[in-house]
Amino acid sequence: MDEQAIKRKRYKNSRRKNDPRYMRRRRRIWTCLAVLSVVCLLGVWAIHRREVKKRALLREVPVVVTETEDLPAGAREVTEMERPPLDVQLLTVNEYSRPGITLEAVNGIVIHYTANPGTSALDNRNYFENLKTSHTTKASSHFIIGLEGEIVQCIPCSEWAYASNERNGDTISIECCIPDESGKFTDKTYDSLVELVSWLCFRYSLNETDLLRHYDITGKNCPKYFVEQPQAWDDFCGDVKAYMEKKANG
Repeated sequence: MDEQAIKRKRYKNSRRKNDPRYMRRRRRIWTCLAVLSVVCLLGVWAIHRREVKKRALLREVPVVVTETEDLPAGAREVTEMERPPLDVQLLTVNEYSRPGITLEAVNGIVIHYTANPGTSALDNRNYFENLKTSHTTKASSHFIIGLEGEIVQCIPCSEWAYASNERNGDTISIECCIPDESGKFTDKTYDSLVELVSWLCFRYSLNETDLLRHYDITGKNCPKYFVEQPQAWDDFCGDVKAYMEKKANG
């Protein structure tokens, strides 16, 4: 290209850049490209979220809490202490009561009470299950112990329960049914609680010092009787220790 042609091209480009119509068209093109990029990114993100939720809903559900279940870090196979009988009634995976979040470690066991006198373990389990429809709150527990000492398992120990606020991520929660407003457990409920907590302590290499009341985390009056009667809580921790020592000594 000769020198004159180069000058003509430069002059033409200069006039075009100074032309308002050309600049408007240029801005419109870049705006369209930017919008298209954002739409594509949002579409990819939406597809990813849908697939994540789909995988969570289709995830294989562990049937019972046994040595074959995927265990959080620090857990060990239970070979030296018999597991108490469990009525396994796992909740459906949903964002209101069973989020399906992996529990990476177990550093404590939290005791709660249901605060609705006279209801059964299954009643409370069904309440948690119905939250997926009612959306009234987010709540659940790994286990519920009924008035007759029956133990219903709602959530695998390898997953979160919505029970203990900021300690959801490293604790297992147990709800206990109550016969009246005092919040005191029946003897059968109490005995099952001691047995279940002892077994869980053995399973996760914990002891009575790793037991918590919901009250100890948030200040909530839960479990009511153990909060209002501190000696009863100390006695319970002592009973767990004694039960574990008894089992360890054969």
